[in-house]
Amino acid sequence: MTLLPWSQAAPLLMLFSSFLAGVIIFTLDEQRHVLRATLNLGAAAAKLVLVGVVLLGVAAGQTFEVAWPLVGGFDLVLRVDPLSMLFITLSAFLWFVTTVYAIGYLEGSPDRSRFFGFFSLCVTATVGIALAGNLLTFFFFYELLTLSTYPLVVHRGTTESLRAGRIYLLYALPASTALLAGIVGLAVLTGQTEFSPRGSGLAGVPVEDHAFELRLIFVLLIGGLAAKAALLPLHGWLPQAMVAPAPVSALLHAVAVVKAGAFGIMRVVYDVYGLELAYDLGLSQGLAVLAAATILYGSVRALAQDDLKRRLAWSTVSQVSYIILGVALAGPTATLGGLVHLVHQGIMKITLFFCAGNIAETHHVHKIAEMNGMGRRMPWTMAAFTIAALGMIGLPPTAGFISKWFLGVGAVEVGAWWVLVVLMVSSLLNAAYFLPLVYRAWFLPPADATAGRADAKLTLLIPALITAALTILLGLFANTPFTPLAWVRLIAEADHI
Repeated sequence: MTLLPWSQAAPLLMLFSSFLAGVIIFTLDEQRHVLRATLNLGAAAAKLVLVGVVLLGVAAGQTFEVAWPLVGGFDLVLRVDPLSMLFITLSAFLWFVTTVYAIGYLEGSPDRSRFFGFFSLCVTATVGIALAGNLLTFFFFYELLTLSTYPLVVHRGTTESLRAGRIYLLYALPASTALLAGIVGLAVLTGQTEFSPRGSGLAGVPVEDHAFELRLIFVLLIGGLAAKAALLPLHGWLPQAMVAPAPVSALLHAVAVVKAGAFGIMRVVYDVYGLELAYDLGLSQGLAVLAAATILYGSVRALAQDDLKRRLAWSTVSQVSYIILGVALAGPTATLGGLVHLVHQGIMKITLFFCAGNIAETHHVHKIAEMNGMGRRMPWTMAAFTIAALGMIGLPPTAGFISKWFLGVGAVEVGAWWVLVVLMVSSLLNAAYFLPLVYRAWFLPPADATAGRADAKLTLLIPALITAALTILLGLFANTPFTPLAWVRLIAEADHI
């Protein structure tokens, strides 16, 4: 039997490390707690090691790719490049910490084998999206992501969760149809669906003769991705999905669904059209305006939410669009800000959802109005929450400040001064919906004067403390090697964007 060379085996190993674990977990009896936890953590750790090895290889200039021929001359392609590794590294790391959290959170609950089976398939789909070398491969894993996240959203089986699942599909399935139509249109127009650096795959297309078709295909592709990225007006499913368990909410907001949509938009702008063509066709400007509108709208809606998870959900609607805004501004520095926010937002937002889950599980508190004195009752959880909230506002020295700094400087570089106004207003709105919550927790007395101090158990607390620490460390040491910002600069230097 001939073994695949490492350059072809590596993408497959990164993909199947979670897939095989998920398939096995599906078969486990509910009482096999230790084996299920071992499989979950072992697969997550193995993926982290694989990602680390491949990351070093990519940094050294190695190439990793494997392909299978499909029909009509099109291939299913898994390809590693610096941009894909940015997303995969985030996915692998957050999968590990979320697995630790989920094992503690779901202790004693029913249907854990089903949950962790789909949980692993969800991560497999996310890694496949990152590794996709063309739009057909991307679409395959994009649909697998929909199919694997729906059971997680409806996991509790309540009327409310089933309704949220239906709403999710009502947004996701028509969007997928639009995405497929765009892919087919591109294939008919160009004869290929490859991701090519700077959109070089469209170099042979006479733009003047096909400007209308190119604009229409762009709208279909972005429309198909906008639902998962929660761009206006396709954002409505995300706040509804907050009925899912906290580990699912963390996964949806930090790395899986919304990030898959944002990552897909990056691929379309960078690797299908290229920044220059998207700008010349007037497409990136419209995308920037849409992202800015979503940033402000999500922040305004967050202000009105008393349910903690729903406030965080509307915050995600706003924050993910920073990524898209950085891409759409079509300037080098703004692009760095958008790319690095892909990682920074994931780490900050997963911290917030971990903490929200801790508060709900430990003290059964779900409403912001009930959070008075929570800092005294859960000091470690609320310390992590406070750090992540300050990061979302963009205060130095947090990771969120780094993202917003580069977005602001990048906007000035390309003459988009209006973006500075958007960033300032959105930061004020961020402060308006996070700081009163933090004030309640730390400076107001508990409603129940006899309530004692009881923080979350370690399996729930440690993941939140790790990601909160990273929120500060990635801001303090942003300009050192081996940080997301350093990797984003490598992506730019590799002429990928």
